[in-house]
Amino acid sequence: MQLNIKDDAWYLSGAAGAGMDDNFELFDLKVEVVATDKPMVCDHPEGSYFRVVGEMLIFPKDRPRIAMYPLAALIPFFPAKQRPTHPHDWMTTDAEIACPDPHCGARFRITRLKTSTFSHAETTLVPLPEHNDD
Repeated sequence: MQLNIKDDAWYLSGAAGAGMDDNFELFDLKVEVVATDKPMVCDHPEGSYFRVVGEMLIFPKDRPRIAMYPLAALIPFFPAKQRPTHPHDWMTTDAEIACPDPHCGARFRITRLKTSTFSHAETTLVPLPEHNDD
């Protein structure tokens, strides 16, 4: 299965069903704390980061934590940032999310890194639909 662009619309091509390649790619993400001109009052120092690979959050050994409130604000963006988007889509161009604490000046920059390949069969028990040209 291959992701293609045709007339600015995304569509999947390739055969579905038994014996097909069920791989798909997602961007790995880096989520890094960046400072602004406002003071940072929460426990996320400038430059601290974690990565998102597939459905996993990966923290560096020297900073293996993040407060739950900013994480709760960030999580809804991860699936969209992991997938290819149109160059004009705001999900492509906008990379910083503000800390949800209105008194904190921190922002979280989400950067797309390399892509990782995953298998549909290894990520869900729901089978792919049979290919139908009708």
